[in-house]
Amino acid sequence: METVKDYGSRDYYESLLLTMIEPLKGRFSPGKARLELGAETAGYGSRVAGMEGFSRLLWGMVPYWAGGGKDMSLLPVFLAGLANGTDPGSPEYWGDLHHKDQRMVEMAAIGYGLLLIPEKLWEPLTEQSRTHLADWLGQINLYSLAENNWQYFNVITNLALKHVGRPYSIERLEEAMAKYESFYLGNGWYSDGLRPQKDYYISFAIHFYCLLYAKLMGDEDPDRSELFKTRAREFAGSFLYWFDDEGKALPFGRSMTYRFAQSAFWSMCALLELEVLPLGVLKGLIGRHMEQWFRQPIFDNGGVLSIGYAYPNLNISEGYNASGSPYWAFKTFALLALPADHAFWKAEIQPLPRLEERKAIPECDMLITRRGFDVTALTAGQYPVLQLTHAAEKYAKFAYSTRFGFSCPRSYCQLHEAAPDSMLAFQVHNMIYVRRACLEFSVTETEVYSRWSPVEGIEVETWLIPTEKGHIRRHTVTSQLECTAYDCGFAYPDRMEETCSHSSQGAAEVADANGRSSAASDTGKGIVITSAPNTNLIFPTAKIPAVEYRIPKGTISIETRIEAEFADVQIRIGSGSGYEICNQ
Repeated sequence: METVKDYGSRDYYESLLLTMIEPLKGRFSPGKARLELGAETAGYGSRVAGMEGFSRLLWGMVPYWAGGGKDMSLLPVFLAGLANGTDPGSPEYWGDLHHKDQRMVEMAAIGYGLLLIPEKLWEPLTEQSRTHLADWLGQINLYSLAENNWQYFNVITNLALKHVGRPYSIERLEEAMAKYESFYLGNGWYSDGLRPQKDYYISFAIHFYCLLYAKLMGDEDPDRSELFKTRAREFAGSFLYWFDDEGKALPFGRSMTYRFAQSAFWSMCALLELEVLPLGVLKGLIGRHMEQWFRQPIFDNGGVLSIGYAYPNLNISEGYNASGSPYWAFKTFALLALPADHAFWKAEIQPLPRLEERKAIPECDMLITRRGFDVTALTAGQYPVLQLTHAAEKYAKFAYSTRFGFSCPRSYCQLHEAAPDSMLAFQVHNMIYVRRACLEFSVTETEVYSRWSPVEGIEVETWLIPTEKGHIRRHTVTSQLECTAYDCGFAYPDRMEETCSHSSQGAAEVADANGRSSAASDTGKGIVITSAPNTNLIFPTAKIPAVEYRIPKGTISIETRIEAEFADVQIRIGSGSGYEICNQ
């Protein structure tokens, strides 16, 4: 993908956006109300998926036009789509809503447009089309929304209706704001609803929407707006630890296919001129993040942003990911609403400040360690109440790394298909069981503790202790049955003949010229697991070093030393069978 190379310039971001938009222009439905990108779909069906694709492009095009973008080629398309999608008499009508409807999610992007550029997306519509659009958006006040970040869709939609002079519900708006307040944990952190889930929805959803509210309502509601900005400043201080020096963000939690939405919070901070970081540091953080993403093969051969992470991969997707879903990433283009002469575009790019090598963030149940081009989070306690796809793998591993990612299973029937990197995996009755929920846990500046049970009859206490090159895992296993357990290290890219694997009585290692991943113990047997293809988010083929332990009936203590390192070079991940070094 050819783009402007100076990621400090406005041209860079405009070029990225317009280059990604170009392959989509011929994929709109005849009435322009749906964007039809692929055969795969989500639980809400293909009609809503097409509407989702249409609306998610607005997360990029709205700030582009608001900031003075000159390319108007898609404006007639969106005007036609808004008219036809909300007209009950049109064959492309988006349909009436129901409780917890995916279309409520997509209303937020339309509301974004009506709030920031009504002169482009509202005023040119006929009076009848305006009425249809307002009536369709107003349906959100008739139905319930999920008790999580969705609540803000009520806020944005009602603010948009108010902004264009149409009926809205102040009661539903305030009710949603009160629910958001109930999610607040302290130190700038929220949970995504009352469930104990703290992932990227805190940054690219909750804080993003709160800051949008502060931008729009600063004069009318100054106290609440200032509160949201204060919390964003507090959040920024610890959320910064999720990003490494190269710009990579920590792969953790659900919705990894939204990719560079990981930096949407920082982009919204730039738009609000919020001093969460020095301007040059903020600019560098966003720019490096975007630059490293666009070194990856994240597009299909038609130029469409694929479902996946570092490469196209349906295995890691959620049940709500359709072909247009990845364009949620366009939220990071919020900074394009800054005018061309803004100080942000003139600031000199700066590196991250010197950060602590270890930092406990109890609000998200993590102990984070930093080593330049790698950030690793040792975790406990992160378990969504809802059973999301691969929830254990996305929230419950012992460690998550910006360099090595994490793996999701193809099945739990065989070890290589389970691909249990960064887990203590038990093989019981020919099935693989891993940590899913904690009975108790704690996080301090020096260790992470958890007590958990992978399967009935086995209980484990685990201590994770960071070291200079990795971490130590100490487990006390109490079991009512004999079985085998595998303490697995980080997945490492398998470049076939260029990758060396070694195992011995007490250790296993996978290595090449640029780094290594190892697991070692004074007891147990070292093995190397060749994981099934496309299980790791970053490397299409990978090997996992592990130590195999025989677990007897009764209580046993085991200890595993986990290490991993990679050359401090910029890389193209997800390429071919592993990665390739890029010129800096």
